[in-house]
Parts: sequence; structure tokens; C-alpha cells
Amino acid sequence: MRKLALNDEILMQVEKPARYIGNEVNAVMKDKNQVDIRFAMCFPDVYEIGMSHLGIQIIYDMLNQFEDVWCERVYSPWVDLDQIMRKENIPLFALESQDPIRNFDFLGITIQYEMCYTNILQVLDLSSIPLLAKERTDDDPIVIGGGPCTYNPEPICDFFDLFYIGEAETRYRELLDLYKECRAQKLDRKEFLKRAAYIPGMYVPSLYEVAYKEDGTIKERIPLIDDLPMTIIKEMVTDVSHTYYPEKPIVPFIKVTQDRVVLEIQRGCIRGCRFCQAGQLYRPVRERSLEMLKDYAVKMLENTGHEEISLSSLSSSDYSGLPELLDFLIAKCGEKKINISLPSLRIDAFSLDVMNKVQDVKKSSLTFAPEAGSQRLRNVINKGLTEEIILSGAHLAFEGGWSRVKLYFMLGLPMETEEDIRGIAELCNKIAAEFYETVPKEKRTGRVQIVASTSFFIPKPFTPFQWAPQCTKEEFLEKAYLTRTAIASQLNQKSIKYNWHEADVSVLEGIFARGDRRLNQVILKAYQKGCIYDAWSEYYKNDVWLQTFKECGIDISFYTTRERKDDEIFPWDFLDCGVTKQFLLREWHNAQKEVVTPNCRMQCNACGAARFKTGVCLEKREEQLS
Repeated sequence: MRKLALNDEILMQVEKPARYIGNEVNAVMKDKNQVDIRFAMCFPDVYEIGMSHLGIQIIYDMLNQFEDVWCERVYSPWVDLDQIMRKENIPLFALESQDPIRNFDFLGITIQYEMCYTNILQVLDLSSIPLLAKERTDDDPIVIGGGPCTYNPEPICDFFDLFYIGEAETRYRELLDLYKECRAQKLDRKEFLKRAAYIPGMYVPSLYEVAYKEDGTIKERIPLIDDLPMTIIKEMVTDVSHTYYPEKPIVPFIKVTQDRVVLEIQRGCIRGCRFCQAGQLYRPVRERSLEMLKDYAVKMLENTGHEEISLSSLSSSDYSGLPELLDFLIAKCGEKKINISLPSLRIDAFSLDVMNKVQDVKKSSLTFAPEAGSQRLRNVINKGLTEEIILSGAHLAFEGGWSRVKLYFMLGLPMETEEDIRGIAELCNKIAAEFYETVPKEKRTGRVQIVASTSFFIPKPFTPFQWAPQCTKEEFLEKAYLTRTAIASQLNQKSIKYNWHEADVSVLEGIFARGDRRLNQVILKAYQKGCIYDAWSEYYKNDVWLQTFKECGIDISFYTTRERKDDEIFPWDFLDCGVTKQFLLREWHNAQKEVVTPNCRMQCNACGAARFKTGVCLEKREEQLS
């Protein structure tokens, strides 16, 4: 009989004990004596966040389809349980078997955002796995990292044995077979890692060294074995309609962030916004077939009992089969009173028509993401959205009965001026005015609500803005203050609410995003001083981080405010995400000239992703041939 790792007394002391007991609907249970490999899949944040992540559900389902593998889950214990586990020496455990993580063959950690780096150390520490990969023995699990942050793994490379670069569906079987082969031959972990380094998409950081120039920039990367690959090309699923996808997603006992069926309709984005990392990493756009989506939608809803289905993608409006898919879902979901959620829609007549169909009488808020307040700056960031389109979308929305609009902007974008910042307030005011012009007095139920939110711009690897300087905390706060005062001076200011992000967290995220190997010591030291859950403002310790950088002799401005030269070697340049550095540099220069680049369906811009011979790149080629 399965025994819980935590006794009733401990479970009664912690918030939301259901985070730790497992056994949820559709969780996979196997006999551990009947499998060859045990794999713990970790999301290094609290259960509610981790359970909402589609990537883990896909990998969990895929690995558990292999008869010789049992994949289980583990999340970061919340701070209350963290303290108890340290005090009582309770090892971190997997939800399904409740067995200690240290007993597993693999610990796979998905790294979705930079602010979870200290939580990775928390997971290793509570599992009694040495924090540094070089200190691990054959008795420790192989620690493997995946997810978007692995496109610059260098700031955390000392903590991982291996990184899987790209989409997980393609190479895991090969990696696990190699592990079994090495174990059968009684080879040690070092030999396994050496051999793994030759599997496409695998990066073993301990097999490379980095030499630096006097100015602190990278001189060269040195492989420690002669024929090691110097460039690691991302792994990518070329046919997203015939691949792994969970028919029976796990249903949590408690409410989680995304408490619904998630149907990924496509991967990638055609738009090419210059600040957006995901838009570059997941190129080219690959659509799932209508047949597959219809089939999975029905099965997932039946197998979970969820009352909402969300169509997931970076830009849902660009999915070519959206009208047909929605007609099918509306017919199916209407019978069972299931809600349809459509994030990432562009605001136009078609999208509003769609939302009219899928939203009930009570209209929730509409979301626009203009990102910048002026057309000039929208051209700089290649956001294909004009003021005319925004106001026209707002007009149609107000006619359709919506009276609450959320607007997302960024502050601190490259080439931003004071005029661009004031433009945020002016655009909010124009949208509010549009409401009063569109909706007659007698039909208004109250004042229009405009909620404007600004985040602070963080330059990311593999974007045209990877060369751009980042603002200081003081500059960010000045920009937020200017935005607030500009909104307060507008005629419709009572209809506009303004929110902004924390500036110090944005600076730290910027350091990690473009950091190098020298940051490993900082992250380790900050964790040892008590930094965890940095993504949660109530636990973020900015003064500790600043002190730690100082102690380690690290100059923050080297990673943030410094503008990079065109020919600088970046810490992540040894990775190939499909988009070439030449293309990104061309886009950086286009941004400086305020030149707009058309989206992938309008024309091919020779970004490099066509070499994968799939998705939108194949569509363009077929068009040319016909």
C-alpha cells in the first residue's frame, strides 16, 4: 500500500496539504519494480503554478507511454513545508510513489523563467543531491534541464549534468536507451554524459570551458574532448499533428492557475516582434491539424470533467483553421455548458465576432497589447498594430457590449523617448473617449474601465534586442512615474487605472537572461543566504542579491546597461535556435532605422528557420512553386 511521505501532523500544519499527496485523477501509477528507469519531472515553483504548465503534462504523458519508464512529478515545497522538511530532515519526494527524489535515475527540471533559479537549488538541496554537478556520484540522479531558459543555460550550468535544447518529444527515447546501455555495461555517469553529448540537442556543460577577454566579454569556448560538437542545434517537432499529446491530463484536487483543458493549436508565431524571445525560439510556425484538435478536445474534456477549454498558442488569430475549430467546439461545448477561452487573439472584427460567440452574456474584459504608446516605437519593436486598428477594435468591442479593456505596455524599450511614454496615457484616453462616442448615454451601465499595465523591458537572448542596453532600476521607476502623471493629466483619467511591475526584479531578470558562467557563484551564494521564491514579491530579497553581487566582484552594469558591439560573442552563441545571428543583427539595425519587417505569411525574411522544411516555411515554398 502507498504510504504518504508526510504524516497527518505535518499535513495539518501546512497550507494546502493537497499539494503534496498526489493520487490525482489521471495520475499514472506503475510498479517501480517493473520499470528500468525512474524519472522525476520537476517544475521549480509551487504546485499551483507547476500543475498549470502544459510542457510537463506532455513530457509526463510521453515518458509514461514507455513501458520501461515511470515518470513522476515534483514541485517546489511552499515556504512553510520547506522549513519543516529542513528541520525534520524529510527528503523531497515524488507525488506518485512518495519516494525520495534521490532514488530516481533522472531529475528533469523545466526552466520557464529566470526568477526560479534559486528554487532549482532548493529542489536539489531538499533532495540531498549535491548542488554542483561536479560533486555528484553514481548514486545521484542525472540532473537534466529543459525549457526556454536553457537557450542561455550558462548562469546555471554548474548545477546541471545535462541540458536538453529544444522540444522534448524528439530525443528522450534515444537518451534513455543510452542510459540503459551504459548501465548494462557498468559505465559511470561521466562516461554516460560524454556519450550523451553526441546526441543532437544535448549540451553537457562540464565538457566545455570558456575563455574571457580583458574587457570581460567571451574570447572563445573550448571543448575538453576533441570531436565534441561546437554548435548545438535545437530539437524540433516537424509534424505537430502526429506526436505526443496528453489525452488524459492530470486533474488537480485544488484550484490551480490554469484550471482547464489546454489545447495547443500551433507552435511558433509569424509576427516577429523584436522583443519577443518565444517568437524566435519556436520558429517556424507549425499548425496542428483540425482532425487532431477536434479528437483531442473531445477526449480531454471527457477524461477530465473540466468546464473550460483554452486554445493555446502565441497568436491564436493566426491559426488558419480557427473558424472551423471554433464552430466545432461551440457545438460540442454549448451542449455541456463548457466555456471556451481564447488567449492571444488579435483585436479585429473576426476576433470580436469569435468572442461574441464564445463569451456568455456577462462580458469579461478585452485585452489589447499595443506594447508601446506611439506608432514610431511600435515600428521600432515591429509590433504590427496601428492606432487605427486599436481604436477600431475598441469601437467594435464597445458596440458589442464590452466596457472593460486591459492594455499591456512595456517601458524602457530601445530608442524610447519621453514622447513615447506620454503616448501610453494618450492612447488610453483615446480608447476611453471612443467608448463615450460609441455607446449612447442611455445604454451605459457605468463608466468605461481602462486598465493599463506596464512591465519593464528585459533584453533576451535570440532576439534582435539581445544587443540593447537595459535601463537601471532608477530609470525604470522614473518612466513609471512619468506614465502615471501623464495618465493623471488626461481628460478621462477617472476611467483609467494604472499598474506597473517591480523594477528591481526586472533588473535581476535582465542580469540572468544575458548572463554567463560567472553568475553561478552568485546564485549559489544568494541561495545559501536564504533566497528562494524570487518570483514572488513577498519573498524577494533585493538587498541580499545586491550584496552578493558585490561580494562576488560582479559588476551588474556589465550585464544590463552596457550596449553590445555587433561582433560580440554572446554566452549563448554556441546554441542554434534555427534563427541566424545575421538575421537578428539585421533586425536590430532595422529597429534602429524604425523599419517594419513583414510577418512570415506576407513574405519570407530569410531568418534561417526554413532549413527545418516544415510549417509556414513549407507553405511559402509551395506557394512559390504553384
